[in-house]
Amino acid sequence: MTTNEYDVVVIGAGPVGENVADRVVRGGLTAAIVERELVGGECSYWACMPTKALLRSASALRAARQVPGAREAVTGDLDVAAVFGRRDSFASHWKDDGQVAWLESAGIALHRGQGRIRSPRVVDVTGVDGGTTRLTARHAVVVATGSSALLPDITGLRKAAPWSSREAASAGSAPRRLAIIGGGVVAAEMATAFAALGSSVTVLARDGVLPSVEPFASELVKESLQEAGVAVRVGAEAVSVHRDDSGTVQLTTANGDRLEADEVLVAVGRTPNTRDIGLENIGLVPGGWLAVDDTLRVVGGGEWLYAAGDVNRRVLLTHQGKYQARAVGDVIVARAKGEEVQDGRWGRHAATADERAVPQVVFTDPEIASVGLTAAAAEAAGLRIRVVDYDLGAVAGASLHADGYKGHARMVVDEDRKVLVGFTLAGPDVAELIHAATVAIVGEVPLDRLWHAVPPYPTMNEVWLRLLETYGR
Repeated sequence: MTTNEYDVVVIGAGPVGENVADRVVRGGLTAAIVERELVGGECSYWACMPTKALLRSASALRAARQVPGAREAVTGDLDVAAVFGRRDSFASHWKDDGQVAWLESAGIALHRGQGRIRSPRVVDVTGVDGGTTRLTARHAVVVATGSSALLPDITGLRKAAPWSSREAASAGSAPRRLAIIGGGVVAAEMATAFAALGSSVTVLARDGVLPSVEPFASELVKESLQEAGVAVRVGAEAVSVHRDDSGTVQLTTANGDRLEADEVLVAVGRTPNTRDIGLENIGLVPGGWLAVDDTLRVVGGGEWLYAAGDVNRRVLLTHQGKYQARAVGDVIVARAKGEEVQDGRWGRHAATADERAVPQVVFTDPEIASVGLTAAAAEAAGLRIRVVDYDLGAVAGASLHADGYKGHARMVVDEDRKVLVGFTLAGPDVAELIHAATVAIVGEVPLDRLWHAVPPYPTMNEVWLRLLETYGR
Protein backbone atom coordinates (compact mmCIF):
# COMPACT_ATOMS: atom_id res chain seq x y z
CA MET A 1 0.00 0.00 0.00
CA THR A 2 1.24 3.45 -0.95
CA THR A 3 0.87 6.23 1.64
CA ASN A 4 0.76 9.96 0.88
CA GLU A 5 0.36 12.91 3.22
CA TYR A 6 -1.30 16.25 2.43
CA ASP A 7 -2.69 19.13 4.44
CA VAL A 8 -6.17 18.55 3.01
CA VAL A 9 -7.83 15.58 1.32
CA VAL A 10 -11.01 16.21 -0.70
CA ILE A 11 -13.29 13.33 -1.66
CA GLY A 12 -15.07 14.26 -4.90
CA ALA A 13 -13.70 16.22 -7.87
CA GLY A 14 -16.83 17.98 -9.03
CA PRO A 15 -16.99 21.79 -9.11
CA VAL A 16 -17.29 21.88 -5.31
CA GLY A 17 -14.34 19.62 -4.62
CA GLU A 18 -12.21 21.40 -7.21
CA ASN A 19 -12.94 24.77 -5.62
CA VAL A 20 -12.16 23.51 -2.11
CA ALA A 21 -8.81 22.14 -3.24
CA ASP A 22 -7.99 25.27 -5.22
CA ARG A 23 -8.85 27.52 -2.30
CA VAL A 24 -6.63 25.70 0.19
CA VAL A 25 -3.73 25.54 -2.26
CA ARG A 26 -4.06 29.27 -2.88
CA GLY A 27 -3.96 29.66 0.90
CA GLY A 28 -0.58 27.95 1.08
CA LEU A 29 -1.62 24.39 1.96
CA THR A 30 -1.23 21.16 0.00
CA ALA A 31 -4.26 19.28 -1.30
CA ALA A 32 -5.22 15.97 -2.88
CA ILE A 33 -8.52 15.25 -4.54
CA VAL A 34 -10.12 11.81 -4.97
CA GLU A 35 -12.49 11.01 -7.85
CA ARG A 36 -14.12 7.74 -8.87
CA GLU A 37 -15.63 9.02 -12.15
CA LEU A 38 -14.87 12.09 -14.27
CA VAL A 39 -13.03 15.10 -12.90
CA GLY A 40 -15.52 17.94 -13.20
CA GLY A 41 -18.44 16.01 -11.74
CA GLU A 42 -22.17 15.98 -12.36
CA CYS A 43 -22.50 19.60 -13.43
CA SER A 44 -19.92 19.36 -16.20
CA TYR A 45 -21.13 16.15 -17.83
CA TRP A 46 -24.69 15.30 -16.79
CA ALA A 47 -26.36 18.42 -15.38
CA CYS A 48 -25.77 22.18 -15.63
CA MET A 49 -23.73 22.44 -18.81
CA PRO A 50 -25.18 19.76 -21.12
CA THR A 51 -28.80 20.40 -20.10
CA LYS A 52 -28.54 24.14 -20.69
CA ALA A 53 -26.90 23.43 -24.04
CA LEU A 54 -29.93 21.27 -24.95
CA LEU A 55 -32.24 24.14 -24.01
CA ARG A 56 -30.39 27.06 -25.56
CA SER A 57 -30.87 26.40 -29.28
CA ALA A 58 -34.66 26.23 -28.99
CA SER A 59 -34.64 29.31 -26.77
CA ALA A 60 -32.70 31.29 -29.38
CA LEU A 61 -35.08 30.13 -32.11
CA ARG A 62 -38.14 31.17 -30.08
CA ALA A 63 -36.58 34.56 -29.43
CA ALA A 64 -35.92 35.14 -33.13
CA ARG A 65 -39.49 34.23 -34.01
CA GLN A 66 -40.82 36.86 -31.60
CA VAL A 67 -39.10 39.77 -33.36
CA PRO A 68 -40.33 41.00 -36.77
CA GLY A 69 -37.49 41.04 -39.25
CA ALA A 70 -35.72 38.21 -37.52
CA ARG A 71 -38.89 36.13 -37.72
CA GLU A 72 -38.96 36.36 -41.49
CA ALA A 73 -35.35 35.21 -41.69
CA VAL A 74 -36.16 31.95 -39.92
CA THR A 75 -36.91 29.44 -42.64
CA GLY A 76 -36.56 26.10 -40.85
CA ASP A 77 -36.87 24.22 -37.61
CA LEU A 78 -34.26 23.07 -35.15
CA ASP A 79 -31.46 20.91 -36.48
CA VAL A 80 -31.76 18.28 -33.77
CA ALA A 81 -28.49 16.57 -34.63
CA ALA A 82 -26.68 19.89 -34.38
CA VAL A 83 -28.29 20.53 -30.98
CA PHE A 84 -27.02 17.21 -29.67
CA GLY A 85 -23.62 17.87 -31.22
CA ARG A 86 -23.36 21.20 -29.43
CA ARG A 87 -24.43 19.51 -26.21
CA ASP A 88 -21.67 16.94 -26.66
CA SER A 89 -19.08 19.70 -26.98
CA PHE A 90 -20.21 21.33 -23.75
CA ALA A 91 -19.92 17.96 -22.00
CA SER A 92 -16.38 17.67 -23.44
CA HIS A 93 -17.57 14.45 -25.10
CA TRP A 94 -17.53 12.94 -21.59
CA LYS A 95 -13.75 13.15 -21.33
CA ASP A 96 -12.03 14.95 -18.47
CA ASP A 97 -8.60 15.63 -19.98
CA GLY A 98 -9.06 19.39 -19.71
CA GLN A 99 -10.16 19.23 -16.10
CA VAL A 100 -7.25 16.96 -15.19
CA ALA A 101 -4.83 19.38 -16.85
CA TRP A 102 -6.31 22.19 -14.77
CA LEU A 103 -5.75 20.25 -11.53
CA GLU A 104 -2.13 19.72 -12.49
CA SER A 105 -1.66 23.42 -13.29
CA ALA A 106 -3.21 24.36 -9.95
CA GLY A 107 -0.87 22.09 -8.01
CA ILE A 108 -3.60 19.72 -6.84
CA ALA A 109 -2.80 16.00 -6.67
CA LEU A 110 -5.38 13.67 -8.24
CA HIS A 111 -6.05 10.14 -6.99
CA ARG A 112 -8.52 8.16 -9.09
CA GLY A 113 -10.71 5.60 -7.40
CA GLN A 114 -13.26 5.13 -4.63
CA GLY A 115 -12.33 7.12 -1.55
CA ARG A 116 -13.31 5.76 1.86
CA ILE A 117 -12.59 7.30 5.25
CA ARG A 118 -10.74 4.67 7.26
CA SER A 119 -10.20 6.66 10.47
CA PRO A 120 -9.82 10.31 11.48
CA ARG A 121 -7.86 12.17 8.78
CA VAL A 122 -7.15 8.96 6.86
CA VAL A 123 -8.70 8.14 3.44
CA ASP A 124 -8.09 4.93 1.53
CA VAL A 125 -8.45 5.11 -2.26
CA THR A 126 -9.24 1.89 -4.12
CA GLY A 127 -8.24 2.16 -7.77
CA VAL A 128 -9.75 0.34 -10.75
CA ASP A 129 -6.92 -2.20 -10.51
CA GLY A 130 -7.90 -3.05 -6.94
CA GLY A 131 -4.81 -1.45 -5.45
CA THR A 132 -5.12 0.85 -2.45
CA THR A 133 -3.46 4.19 -1.78
CA ARG A 134 -3.68 5.65 1.72
CA LEU A 135 -3.98 9.42 2.04
CA THR A 136 -3.39 11.14 5.36
CA ALA A 137 -4.62 14.68 5.98
CA ARG A 138 -2.72 16.87 8.41
CA HIS A 139 -5.62 19.27 8.87
CA ALA A 140 -8.88 18.30 7.18
CA VAL A 141 -10.88 15.89 5.07
CA VAL A 142 -13.66 17.41 2.98
CA VAL A 143 -16.54 15.33 1.64
CA ALA A 144 -17.76 16.78 -1.66
CA THR A 145 -19.30 13.67 -3.20
CA GLY A 146 -22.53 15.34 -4.33
CA SER A 147 -25.83 13.59 -4.92
CA SER A 148 -27.52 11.21 -7.34
CA ALA A 149 -31.03 10.98 -8.73
CA LEU A 150 -33.51 9.46 -6.31
CA LEU A 151 -35.35 6.41 -7.61
CA PRO A 152 -38.69 6.13 -5.80
CA ASP A 153 -40.26 2.85 -4.72
CA ILE A 154 -42.67 2.42 -7.63
CA THR A 155 -43.65 -1.10 -8.66
CA GLY A 156 -41.59 -2.26 -11.64
CA LEU A 157 -39.68 1.00 -12.03
CA ARG A 158 -36.16 -0.33 -11.59
CA LYS A 159 -36.71 -3.20 -14.03
CA ALA A 160 -38.05 -0.75 -16.62
CA ALA A 161 -34.59 0.86 -16.98
CA PRO A 162 -35.80 4.43 -16.44
CA TRP A 163 -33.86 7.53 -17.35
CA SER A 164 -32.47 9.66 -14.56
CA SER A 165 -31.26 13.21 -15.16
CA ARG A 166 -27.99 11.66 -16.39
CA GLU A 167 -29.58 9.71 -19.22
CA ALA A 168 -31.71 12.69 -20.20
CA ALA A 169 -28.69 14.99 -20.32
CA SER A 170 -26.60 12.56 -22.36
CA ALA A 171 -29.30 11.08 -24.63
CA GLY A 172 -28.18 10.50 -28.20
CA SER A 173 -31.62 11.23 -29.67
CA ALA A 174 -35.06 12.47 -28.69
CA PRO A 175 -37.53 9.65 -27.99
CA ARG A 176 -40.82 9.77 -29.87
CA ARG A 177 -42.73 9.63 -26.58
CA LEU A 178 -41.26 10.70 -23.24
CA ALA A 179 -43.01 10.35 -19.89
CA ILE A 180 -41.64 12.34 -16.96
CA ILE A 181 -42.36 11.45 -13.36
CA GLY A 182 -41.98 14.62 -11.29
CA GLY A 183 -42.72 18.30 -11.61
CA GLY A 184 -39.64 20.05 -10.25
CA VAL A 185 -36.80 21.86 -11.98
CA VAL A 186 -35.31 18.85 -13.81
CA ALA A 187 -38.74 17.70 -14.93
CA ALA A 188 -39.77 21.15 -16.19
CA GLU A 189 -36.48 21.85 -17.97
CA MET A 190 -36.32 18.47 -19.65
CA ALA A 191 -39.98 18.69 -20.69
CA THR A 192 -39.12 22.05 -22.28
CA ALA A 193 -36.03 20.66 -24.00
CA PHE A 194 -37.45 17.42 -25.39
CA ALA A 195 -40.73 18.98 -26.52
CA ALA A 196 -38.65 21.42 -28.59
CA LEU A 197 -36.59 18.50 -29.92
CA GLY A 198 -39.70 16.78 -31.23
CA SER A 199 -40.73 14.39 -28.45
CA SER A 200 -44.33 13.97 -27.37
CA VAL A 201 -43.96 14.69 -23.66
CA THR A 202 -46.24 13.86 -20.74
CA VAL A 203 -45.45 15.15 -17.25
CA LEU A 204 -46.89 13.41 -14.19
CA ALA A 205 -46.62 16.23 -11.66
CA ARG A 206 -48.06 14.84 -8.45
CA ASP A 207 -47.28 18.00 -6.45
CA GLY A 208 -47.70 20.45 -9.31
CA VAL A 209 -45.26 22.14 -11.68
CA LEU A 210 -42.37 23.84 -9.88
CA PRO A 211 -44.17 23.86 -6.51
CA SER A 212 -41.35 25.66 -4.68
CA VAL A 213 -41.41 28.86 -6.77
CA GLU A 214 -43.86 31.76 -6.62
CA PRO A 215 -47.27 30.54 -7.88
CA PHE A 216 -47.45 33.10 -10.70
CA ALA A 217 -44.13 31.82 -12.10
CA SER A 218 -45.22 28.20 -11.84
CA GLU A 219 -48.45 28.97 -13.66
CA LEU A 220 -46.64 30.76 -16.51
CA VAL A 221 -44.37 27.76 -17.05
CA LYS A 222 -47.25 25.28 -16.92
CA GLU A 223 -49.21 27.27 -19.49
CA SER A 224 -46.16 27.52 -21.74
CA LEU A 225 -45.52 23.77 -21.55
CA GLN A 226 -49.12 23.08 -22.50
CA GLU A 227 -48.91 25.54 -25.41
CA ALA A 228 -45.81 23.63 -26.58
CA GLY A 229 -47.86 20.43 -26.67
CA VAL A 230 -46.74 18.94 -23.35
CA ALA A 231 -49.46 17.02 -21.53
CA VAL A 232 -49.20 18.24 -17.93
CA ARG A 233 -51.09 16.03 -15.49
CA VAL A 234 -51.10 17.86 -12.17
CA GLY A 235 -51.84 15.55 -9.25
CA ALA A 236 -51.07 12.39 -11.23
CA GLU A 237 -49.00 9.81 -9.37
CA ALA A 238 -47.35 6.82 -11.06
CA VAL A 239 -47.88 3.61 -9.08
CA SER A 240 -46.48 1.05 -11.52
CA VAL A 241 -44.13 1.01 -14.50
CA HIS A 242 -43.46 -1.83 -16.94
CA ARG A 243 -41.30 -2.08 -20.05
CA ASP A 244 -42.54 -4.79 -22.40
CA ASP A 245 -40.55 -6.91 -24.81
CA SER A 246 -40.95 -4.34 -27.59
CA GLY A 247 -39.32 -1.67 -25.41
CA THR A 248 -42.53 0.27 -24.79
CA VAL A 249 -42.91 1.64 -21.28
CA GLN A 250 -46.37 1.37 -19.73
CA LEU A 251 -47.21 3.53 -16.74
CA THR A 252 -50.27 3.28 -14.49
CA THR A 253 -51.36 6.14 -12.22
CA ALA A 254 -53.08 6.01 -8.85
CA ASN A 255 -56.47 6.73 -10.42
CA GLY A 256 -56.06 3.90 -12.94
CA ASP A 257 -55.06 5.92 -16.00
CA ARG A 258 -52.57 4.24 -18.35
CA LEU A 259 -49.85 5.87 -20.40
CA GLU A 260 -47.40 4.52 -22.96
CA ALA A 261 -43.97 5.96 -23.71
CA ASP A 262 -40.69 5.02 -25.30
CA GLU A 263 -38.69 6.33 -22.35
CA VAL A 264 -39.55 7.38 -18.81
CA LEU A 265 -37.54 10.03 -16.97
CA VAL A 266 -37.67 9.98 -13.17
CA ALA A 267 -37.06 13.41 -11.64
CA VAL A 268 -38.39 13.38 -8.09
CA GLY A 269 -35.40 14.41 -6.02
CA ARG A 270 -31.83 13.59 -5.04
CA THR A 271 -30.05 11.25 -2.64
CA PRO A 272 -26.58 11.84 -1.11
CA ASN A 273 -23.53 9.99 -2.37
CA THR A 274 -22.43 8.90 1.10
CA ARG A 275 -23.22 5.19 1.07
CA ASP A 276 -19.70 3.97 0.30
CA ILE A 277 -17.30 6.56 1.69
CA GLY A 278 -16.51 4.97 5.06
CA LEU A 279 -18.76 7.01 7.32
CA GLU A 280 -19.42 3.94 9.47
CA ASN A 281 -15.72 3.94 10.43
CA ILE A 282 -16.07 7.27 12.22
CA GLY A 283 -19.47 6.77 13.83
CA LEU A 284 -21.66 8.37 11.16
CA VAL A 285 -24.51 6.78 9.21
CA PRO A 286 -23.75 5.70 5.60
CA GLY A 287 -26.20 6.88 2.98
CA GLY A 288 -27.40 9.92 4.91
CA TRP A 289 -27.04 13.64 4.39
CA LEU A 290 -24.21 15.25 6.35
CA ALA A 291 -25.39 17.99 8.70
CA VAL A 292 -22.93 20.87 8.99
CA ASP A 293 -22.55 24.14 10.86
CA ASP A 294 -22.11 27.45 9.05
CA THR A 295 -18.37 26.81 8.65
CA LEU A 296 -19.27 23.52 6.91
CA ARG A 297 -17.81 21.35 9.67
CA VAL A 298 -19.74 18.07 9.94
CA VAL A 299 -21.84 17.83 13.08
CA GLY A 300 -20.59 14.84 15.07
CA GLY A 301 -17.69 14.25 12.71
CA GLY A 302 -14.85 15.75 14.68
CA GLU A 303 -12.95 18.99 14.14
CA TRP A 304 -11.20 17.62 11.02
CA LEU A 305 -14.23 16.64 8.89
CA TYR A 306 -16.11 19.01 6.57
CA ALA A 307 -18.79 18.59 3.90
CA ALA A 308 -19.63 20.97 1.06
CA GLY A 309 -22.10 20.98 -1.80
CA ASP A 310 -25.15 18.80 -2.34
CA VAL A 311 -24.00 16.26 0.24
CA ASN A 312 -24.90 18.56 3.16
CA ARG A 313 -28.38 19.26 1.75
CA ARG A 314 -28.29 22.97 2.53
CA VAL A 315 -28.81 24.02 -1.10
CA LEU A 316 -28.57 21.60 -4.03
CA LEU A 317 -27.24 24.09 -6.57
CA THR A 318 -23.80 24.18 -8.16
CA HIS A 319 -23.16 27.87 -7.54
CA GLN A 320 -24.06 27.56 -3.86
CA GLY A 321 -21.84 24.51 -3.58
CA LYS A 322 -18.95 26.51 -5.03
CA TYR A 323 -19.76 29.31 -2.60
CA GLN A 324 -19.57 26.80 0.23
CA ALA A 325 -16.30 25.51 -1.19
CA ARG A 326 -14.74 28.96 -1.02
CA ALA A 327 -15.97 29.41 2.54
CA VAL A 328 -14.77 26.03 3.79
CA GLY A 329 -11.43 26.40 2.01
CA ASP A 330 -10.84 29.70 3.78
CA VAL A 331 -11.97 28.19 7.09
CA ILE A 332 -9.50 25.31 6.81
CA VAL A 333 -6.63 27.64 5.90
CA ALA A 334 -7.47 30.00 8.77
CA ARG A 335 -7.70 27.19 11.31
CA ALA A 336 -4.52 25.56 10.00
CA LYS A 337 -2.67 28.85 10.50
CA GLY A 338 -4.22 29.53 13.89
CA GLU A 339 -6.12 32.58 12.63
CA GLU A 340 -9.50 33.77 13.83
CA VAL A 341 -12.48 32.36 11.96
CA GLN A 342 -15.06 34.96 10.99
CA ASP A 343 -18.23 32.91 11.34
CA GLY A 344 -20.68 35.64 12.29
CA ARG A 345 -23.82 36.59 10.40
CA TRP A 346 -22.11 37.58 7.16
CA GLY A 347 -18.57 36.54 8.09
CA ARG A 348 -16.24 35.51 5.30
CA HIS A 349 -15.93 31.98 6.65
CA ALA A 350 -19.64 31.30 7.11
CA ALA A 351 -22.04 30.05 4.43
CA THR A 352 -24.91 32.22 5.66
CA ALA A 353 -26.16 33.02 2.15
CA ASP A 354 -27.50 29.46 2.06
CA GLU A 355 -30.34 30.63 4.29
CA ARG A 356 -30.91 34.21 3.15
CA ALA A 357 -29.85 34.85 -0.41
CA VAL A 358 -29.90 31.83 -2.70
CA PRO A 359 -30.27 32.75 -6.39
CA GLN A 360 -31.67 30.24 -8.85
CA VAL A 361 -32.61 30.19 -12.51
CA VAL A 362 -35.01 27.66 -14.00
CA PHE A 363 -34.26 27.52 -17.72
CA THR A 364 -37.76 26.83 -18.91
CA ASP A 365 -39.83 28.92 -21.32
CA PRO A 366 -40.33 31.40 -19.73
CA GLU A 367 -37.28 31.46 -17.53
CA ILE A 368 -37.72 31.89 -13.78
CA ALA A 369 -35.04 33.79 -11.89
CA SER A 370 -35.36 34.16 -8.16
CA VAL A 371 -33.36 34.94 -5.04
CA GLY A 372 -34.17 34.86 -1.36
CA LEU A 373 -37.58 33.96 0.04
CA THR A 374 -40.91 33.51 -1.68
CA ALA A 375 -43.80 35.38 -0.12
CA ALA A 376 -45.06 32.16 1.46
CA ALA A 377 -41.62 31.30 2.87
CA ALA A 378 -41.18 34.80 4.29
CA GLU A 379 -44.54 34.61 6.04
CA ALA A 380 -43.71 31.14 7.35
CA ALA A 381 -40.48 32.61 8.76
CA GLY A 382 -42.57 35.07 10.77
CA LEU A 383 -41.64 38.20 8.81
CA ARG A 384 -44.05 41.10 8.42
CA ILE A 385 -43.92 41.53 4.65
CA ARG A 386 -45.38 43.44 1.77
CA VAL A 387 -45.55 41.84 -1.67
CA VAL A 388 -45.14 44.13 -4.68
CA ASP A 389 -45.97 42.86 -8.18
CA TYR A 390 -45.46 44.37 -11.62
CA ASP A 391 -46.21 43.26 -15.17
CA LEU A 392 -42.78 42.82 -16.75
CA GLY A 393 -44.33 42.98 -20.19
CA ALA A 394 -45.34 46.60 -19.50
CA VAL A 395 -41.70 47.70 -19.20
CA ALA A 396 -40.37 49.42 -22.33
CA GLY A 397 -37.31 47.19 -22.52
CA ALA A 398 -39.46 44.06 -22.56
CA SER A 399 -41.64 45.27 -25.41
CA LEU A 400 -38.49 46.01 -27.41
CA HIS A 401 -37.07 42.62 -26.51
CA ALA A 402 -39.94 40.69 -28.10
CA ASP A 403 -43.40 41.31 -29.48
CA GLY A 404 -46.06 40.20 -27.04
CA TYR A 405 -43.54 39.80 -24.23
CA LYS A 406 -45.20 38.02 -21.31
CA GLY A 407 -43.64 38.13 -17.87
CA HIS A 408 -44.02 39.17 -14.27
CA ALA A 409 -41.88 40.49 -11.40
CA ARG A 410 -42.33 40.36 -7.64
CA MET A 411 -40.39 41.75 -4.72
CA VAL A 412 -40.94 40.73 -1.12
CA VAL A 413 -40.19 43.48 1.39
CA ASP A 414 -39.45 43.05 5.09
CA GLU A 415 -41.60 45.90 6.36
CA ASP A 416 -39.81 46.15 9.70
CA ARG A 417 -36.36 46.64 8.17
CA LYS A 418 -37.48 48.11 4.82
CA VAL A 419 -35.22 45.78 2.84
CA LEU A 420 -35.80 43.13 0.22
CA VAL A 421 -35.89 39.52 1.35
CA GLY A 422 -37.14 37.98 -1.90
CA PHE A 423 -37.29 38.71 -5.60
CA THR A 424 -38.69 36.68 -8.51
CA LEU A 425 -38.79 37.33 -12.24
CA ALA A 426 -40.57 35.17 -14.79
CA GLY A 427 -40.22 35.85 -18.50
CA PRO A 428 -38.02 35.23 -21.53
CA ASP A 429 -34.33 35.93 -20.89
CA VAL A 430 -34.67 37.13 -17.30
CA ALA A 431 -31.75 35.00 -16.06
CA GLU A 432 -29.25 37.81 -16.53
CA LEU A 433 -31.32 40.24 -14.44
CA ILE A 434 -31.28 38.43 -11.11
CA HIS A 435 -27.86 39.36 -9.74
CA ALA A 436 -28.92 42.93 -8.96
CA ALA A 437 -31.56 41.51 -6.61
CA THR A 438 -28.98 39.16 -5.08
CA VAL A 439 -26.72 42.10 -4.31
CA ALA A 440 -29.64 44.08 -2.85
CA ILE A 441 -30.61 41.20 -0.54
CA VAL A 442 -27.07 40.26 0.53
CA GLY A 443 -26.19 43.92 1.07
CA GLU A 444 -29.47 44.55 2.90
CA VAL A 445 -29.83 47.73 0.87
CA PRO A 446 -32.65 49.90 2.29
CA LEU A 447 -35.43 50.70 -0.18
CA ASP A 448 -34.65 54.40 0.19
CA ARG A 449 -31.16 53.70 -1.14
CA LEU A 450 -32.46 51.60 -4.02
CA TRP A 451 -34.24 54.69 -5.34
CA HIS A 452 -30.77 56.03 -6.18
CA ALA A 453 -29.85 52.94 -8.22
CA VAL A 454 -31.18 54.28 -11.52
CA PRO A 455 -31.93 51.57 -14.12
CA PRO A 456 -30.88 52.24 -17.73
CA TYR A 457 -33.64 52.98 -20.24
CA PRO A 458 -34.92 51.23 -22.28
CA THR A 459 -33.97 47.91 -20.71
CA MET A 460 -35.92 45.37 -18.70
CA ASN A 461 -34.01 46.57 -15.64
CA GLU A 462 -36.52 49.43 -15.53
CA VAL A 463 -38.77 46.99 -13.67
CA TRP A 464 -36.84 47.98 -10.54
CA LEU A 465 -38.11 51.56 -10.85
CA ARG A 466 -41.66 50.40 -11.53
CA LEU A 467 -41.62 48.10 -8.49
CA LEU A 468 -40.35 50.92 -6.25
CA GLU A 469 -42.98 53.29 -7.64
CA THR A 470 -45.66 50.69 -6.95
CA TYR A 471 -44.35 50.28 -3.42
CA GLY A 472 -44.35 54.06 -2.82
CA ARG A 473 -42.08 56.14 -0.62
